[in-house]
Amino acid sequence: MFKTRLISGIILVALAILFIWLGGPVLLIVLGALSLIGEMELLRIRKIHKTRLAGIVYGMTAALYTGLYFLPLARDFFLIVMITAAFLLLASVFVFSWNKFSAQDLMIAFLAFFYVAVLFSFMYRTRDGMKGELLVWLIFLTSWGADTTAYCAGKLFGKHKMAPVLSPKKTWEGAIGGTVGAAALTAIFCAVFRERLGLMPLDILFYAGFGALASIVSIVGDLFASAIKRSYEVKDYGKLIPGHGGVLDRFDSVLFTAPVIYYATVVLGMLGRV
Repeated sequence: MFKTRLISGIILVALAILFIWLGGPVLLIVLGALSLIGEMELLRIRKIHKTRLAGIVYGMTAALYTGLYFLPLARDFFLIVMITAAFLLLASVFVFSWNKFSAQDLMIAFLAFFYVAVLFSFMYRTRDGMKGELLVWLIFLTSWGADTTAYCAGKLFGKHKMAPVLSPKKTWEGAIGGTVGAAALTAIFCAVFRERLGLMPLDILFYAGFGALASIVSIVGDLFASAIKRSYEVKDYGKLIPGHGGVLDRFDSVLFTAPVIYYATVVLGMLGRV
């Protein structure tokens, strides 16, 4: 099991590096495909992944990613429109298909669109932004990097359980180690690429602070995905990635850190720190 997980993990990291390095429409298509798979995984736990509600979720996801590419100057407005339209369409199906879907089905369908497609889209927006070819890596440093350092800290010092029901192995000591680790990894990354990012030494502290914040959010993202699985008594969302599970099992923390890093780069850009 460990060997399978290790090999698939290495392949996953290699593919992530390739697609993010390529960026542009290639990354957009990959993220769109991951969104559709992740949505299907989430909808499947309610057994509505082949219904009209699911059709709207998949259709709106395709429209969202198409708009992100063709409307680069109106992405914020377009995103709000798409979120609103998705809810109204899903609500209409719920109303006019009364007794075929429950309110819980409606909420899970909307969650699938927002949680998966919308949050994944921030990875593309970060990569497509100013100096995004570098800043996009902070999404992974503050999620997967924080997860690794949290694991090490938890193994060495972990005593106090954080959420024993949702994630029995997570400890507060591990969480602190992950936060410190994410801040340190962010600071090292920014120091290495300081000239290319145009940063002053003090600016690195700003980024390290956002890195720590993103790592905290990544822990919430991990526990959020676990909470949904516990609620529906499923072990994994899928089997797409051997040893890791489905898209949501592997990208649960990334989905939460992506918007944090994106808006951090926007704020720092407004302050002239990018």
